[in-house]
Amino acid sequence: MYRMFDEGARLLYVGKAKNLKKRLASYFRKTGLAPKTAALVARIAQVETTITANETEALLLEQTLIKEWRPPYNILLRDDKSYPYVFLSDGDFPRLGIHRGAKKGKGRYFGPYPSAGAIRESLSLLQKTFFVRQCEDSYYNNRTRPCLQYQIKRCKAPCVGLVEPQEYAEDVRHSVMFLEGRSHQLTNELNADMERAAMALEFERAAELRDQIALLRRVQDQQSMEGGSGDVDVIAAFVNPGGACVHLISVRGGRVLGSKNFFPQVGIEEAVVEVMAAFLAQYYLGNVERELPAELIVNVVHEDFDTLCTAVETLRGRELTISHRVRGTRARWQQLAVTNAEQALMARLANRQHMAARFEALAQVLELDETPQRLECYDISHSSGEATVASCVVFGPEGPIKADYRRFNIEGVTPGDDYAAMHQALTRRFGRIKDGEGKLPDVLLVDGGKGQLNMARDVLQELAVPDLILLGVAKGTTRKAGFETLYLNEAANEFTLRGDSPALHLIQQIRDEAHRFAITGHRARRGKARRTSSLEGVAGVGPKRRRDLLKHFGGLQELTRASVEEIAKAPGISKKLAESIYDSLHSE
Repeated sequence: MYRMFDEGARLLYVGKAKNLKKRLASYFRKTGLAPKTAALVARIAQVETTITANETEALLLEQTLIKEWRPPYNILLRDDKSYPYVFLSDGDFPRLGIHRGAKKGKGRYFGPYPSAGAIRESLSLLQKTFFVRQCEDSYYNNRTRPCLQYQIKRCKAPCVGLVEPQEYAEDVRHSVMFLEGRSHQLTNELNADMERAAMALEFERAAELRDQIALLRRVQDQQSMEGGSGDVDVIAAFVNPGGACVHLISVRGGRVLGSKNFFPQVGIEEAVVEVMAAFLAQYYLGNVERELPAELIVNVVHEDFDTLCTAVETLRGRELTISHRVRGTRARWQQLAVTNAEQALMARLANRQHMAARFEALAQVLELDETPQRLECYDISHSSGEATVASCVVFGPEGPIKADYRRFNIEGVTPGDDYAAMHQALTRRFGRIKDGEGKLPDVLLVDGGKGQLNMARDVLQELAVPDLILLGVAKGTTRKAGFETLYLNEAANEFTLRGDSPALHLIQQIRDEAHRFAITGHRARRGKARRTSSLEGVAGVGPKRRRDLLKHFGGLQELTRASVEEIAKAPGISKKLAESIYDSLHSE
């Protein structure tokens, strides 16, 4: 094991080798180095080594160091999101839903699925076929009549007792069979039930079963790769001079659940086999909670695969097989993964080039000496002053930098005062930057006209932030896309761009993304506020007393209309507590 450091003792690269002298000599030869490898060598000031007992220990140590320090010249996998599961809750009438994170809820978890989109497809099918509810428990527990899902035949309304527990349990059992990958067995069972219903002259029941079978058959027909078996991850790597892509297809119980693209950060020029080896090691060794299939199907072979399998068994206590030469359905899976990896990387590089061209066009429009590397845009969202949220989105030449997105819950301003809300958001954001947190943008965009621009300029002057390029984006007189009015640094510097200008398209894109991010945060905050009872902030009123109060008055509306004296007549409510409740319900 060897580690390369720069002059500031920052870790640049971690590697392992059986013959350390030969490996290190390959970095320091005078000719034949790739440009990126030469860039690494130019920064090396120190090399440290660690001797391990075997290759397995070296691989485990390498992955530990890469995960902890993320050296810039290693192949790095950015995969910090948890994978989604389908969650089936406990109870007489359980619900199906999407779940991420720790598995704390009581019930069963199916997955993981490679993306939330794959889960939504499965849940949509189950809702149409077996009518198992997917509403939240808080919504379910407070229903007094069937909701729209019942009217459009997507639920049997267990919330109001329109289905027997035994019938609902059978629907849940069929849903579980589908989620476990036993769709063919499920179809055969439904066929038998349909025949029995027809023989018993229960034609309505037979028609329902026929429709369920038709939906399942349709899915099986769409699933052209159906026919394999077992739990398999199919992984293909593709590399070209612009970057690398790894495409992963998840197969569980012989059924393809979905796929996902990964774009590892490649620090130095690497062959496709090196990218594959680095991906597998980080993906399956870096997160021991990630589900491990029995087999991996890959498109290239690396000499370290045997070591990787041994390391996985050592770390996770399960055997792993890596296959390359496969036939039949498995070969189709493999080819599909290769095709998707190639197309995904090409699309990403084309989008990156397109974005870079837009940044260059913006630099020309703003008459900048250098192309900007970081754009920030701010927007405000609220509903008549309620639950005001400010958003900050960040773009670079390669597209959105979502890790740097921020939202600000605005407090203490006059409801509906967008200027004050913008002032607070910018003060909080750039105050942190002045304290050394975060990076300064090259161009600061604000969604709005002269007022918002002047507000941003005042904040920057108050905080003594170095000169930034300010750009106000107003919708213009027609309020249609393509007719925006722009203000550069000052309200007097007003100009417009042609509708086909790449620079204007970039401004519109970041403006729309800021608006989307703000309104999403606002809706979430507003929804949370409306789900919170106004009684929750009253000292001495806990869940039981709230429930008793609402039951006594017949609801929050009647309680709000009650006087202090009427509230004090409720069981367990003193005159002093009644006054607190009244004040809470009638405060703005």
